[in-house]
Formats: sequence, structure tokens, C-alpha cells
Amino acid sequence: MLVGLIQLARPRDWVKNIFVVLPVPFAVAVGAHLAPVAFLLGLVGFCLVNSAIYGVNDLADAKADQLHPAKRHRPLAAGRVSVRAAVVEISVLLGLGLGLCFAAGNSPTVMAIVFTYVAVNVAYNLGAKHVALLDVFLLSSGFVIRVLLGCALLSAPPSAWLLLCTSSLALFLGFAKRRADLKEGLDHSHRPSLRGYSPAFLDQAIVICAGIAALSYALYSIEAKVLLPGREMASMPFVIYGILEYLRLVDVEGAGGSPVDIAYHSATIQICGVGWIGTVLWGLGWW
Repeated sequence: MLVGLIQLARPRDWVKNIFVVLPVPFAVAVGAHLAPVAFLLGLVGFCLVNSAIYGVNDLADAKADQLHPAKRHRPLAAGRVSVRAAVVEISVLLGLGLGLCFAAGNSPTVMAIVFTYVAVNVAYNLGAKHVALLDVFLLSSGFVIRVLLGCALLSAPPSAWLLLCTSSLALFLGFAKRRADLKEGLDHSHRPSLRGYSPAFLDQAIVICAGIAALSYALYSIEAKVLLPGREMASMPFVIYGILEYLRLVDVEGAGGSPVDIAYHSATIQICGVGWIGTVLWGLGWW
């Protein structure tokens, strides 16, 4: 039961919250104040809220997950955790998470963002996930909300370029996930929204979003005043290579069903991530 409850919280999926941290170096470079303890409280609190939402998702999808080759092993779908135990865990995690987010400071803005995240996921589980396109847009909004939360924890306004790059990259990941669903042979009996997708459409959507993400990041790098002259494009090769490698994994190897799995298992994506961090910090003059 304990192992099942931990799995229900999906702590390995907290890696998605790297998007909360993404604005930090850029915001600090323009004068934002980073209070490490307060930021950490907000980050941990949001991780707990994430876990509560994952539990809600699993409650709503338990029957459908039983038909999925991988998701049927999830605690609720496999019957290792009872519905009652899941509800208790979700309630505790949500309460603790909201409390920590409130304690992080800048409470009105931070709490508004966190409640927006919760509301989006409630709408998703109440039926929006069955509508093609809307399901991907709502899933993708979670990454944008993470960036907004990072900015709010720093009391810094988000850059329009940063939001454009994040949203297009998030849509790229969302459409890649649906492409992987079709490649696995899933249909509308498992996920009704799949009725509204075809491989050809998803291939086009993935390429469009990947192109927008790369172009918007390039323009952001050029226009950003925080990057030192001559270092603006240092991180660009890692961004382009990472996007193309992810696209290759989706199209050639049938990956993309879980961005988290790719983040943990693809050494190339990990190297691109480390390279991006290093070149961004160099571009900002941190070393």
C-alpha cells in the first residue's frame, strides 16, 4: 500500500517543474530578487499540488488505464490502492501544497496561478480531455503555468518571448504525446479525443510547433538585453539539437508518449539540457 501511494503521487514527474526554475537566471540578471527559502517553499508546494492532481487524473482514468499496455500497472488501475486511500492522499497533498505555496510569499499572485493550474486540470478531467485539440492545449498550459509561477515567486514580470517559446514547446510535447498514442495502436475507446487526430495532422502540428519554438527562442536570444554581446546565440545549438532529437525519437523510435521517460532515459536530451544551462549562464556572464 505504501509503495502504491508513493507511485500514485508520481514524484518522478516533478522533473516537469524545471519549468518553474527556467525564469530564474534571466529574472535575476535584470534585477529580480531571489529569496532561496521562499522560492523553495513555492517549488515544493507546487510539487505536492502536482501529485494531488496526478491522483485525481488516475481516479478519473482508472478504467481507461486498465486498457493501456503501460498505464494498467498504475496503482489505482491495478487495484493496489483503494479509491478511499487515494482520496485521503490527494486531500493531504493538496492541503500541504497550497499551504506551502501561500507561505512562499507574493501570495495573491502565486495562489491565483496555483488555483488556475488546479482549475485547468479539473476542467480537463470533467470532459475537456475528450475534445481533440482542447486536450492538448490544456495539457500544454501546465508548462506555461509553471513558468508563470517561477516568475511570480521572483516577483518578476514574464517576458512575452519566454511565454511564446514555452507555449509552443509545450504544444510540441503535447502533440508528440498524441502521436505516440496512435503509434502504440490506441484508439478512441481508450482516449475519445484520439477520434479527432490522424498521424498526418499530428506530424504537421509537431513540425509547426517545433519551428515556432526554435524561432521564438532565437528571437528572444537576439532581443534579450540580459545576454552579453557576442554570447546571445551560444545556447541556440543545444535548443535546436534537443528539439530535433526529440522529434527523431518520436518519429523514428516511437517515443514521446511520456516526456518524463525521455528526460530520464535519453542521454542525448540530458546532455543538451546540461549544455543549455551552461551556455545560458555563460551568456548571462555568470562565469
